Amino acid sequence: RIWLDLILKKRLKKCVDWSQINKNDYLSAMVKSPTNSTVLKNLLKNALTDKINDREIFMKGIDYSYYYEENE
Repeated sequence: RIWLDLILKKRLKKCVDWSQINKNDYLSAMVKSPTNSTVLKNLLKNALTDKINDREIFMKGIDYSYYYEENE
């Protein structure tokens, strides 16, 4: 997720506000993405922001990255 933000920042001048993406929706989209990436693309597209230099957005991205990896 962090590498994706770096690519988006460089190429599109945008990054993902990960706080806008529900964990279960994201994990479900990741499971389906090898055969249908549309859901994942839509989740990411709807969470894009141009706040690429916002420290809070960056730190939230790191926090959410760990949150998505937690077992429930």
